[in-house]
Amino acid sequence: MPDPSSHAFSAPARPPEQSTGREPLLGGDMRDQAVWVDEAICIGCRYCAHVAANTFVVEPNLGRSRAIRQDGDSTECIQEAIDTCPVDCIHWVPFESLETLRQNLIRQNLQPRPQG
Repeated sequence: MPDPSSHAFSAPARPPEQSTGREPLLGGDMRDQAVWVDEAICIGCRYCAHVAANTFVVEPNLGRSRAIRQDGDSTECIQEAIDTCPVDCIHWVPFESLETLRQNLIRQNLQPRPQG
């Protein structure tokens, strides 16, 4: 069975829609920022995935949380997940920085967390 987290960065959360001008990148009234997990700091506690299960998953090979959907949970629910993180590795970031952050993550060559 293919690893579902391998599609976290490439699979759309929903079919592409026509631009409306209300997208966050264009200053619309949708969420202003994206959520990002700094996987280099993440300890894999799973708190965020329990609080906002439609937004976060624990990547099975590395044992670290990852934001897989930007529209999975309400802003309040995601903020609660951020607040539960014991190592402060989840951040609100500009949507424009997601690709750069993703590329930096790939270059880090993270090692799997030990199973405990």
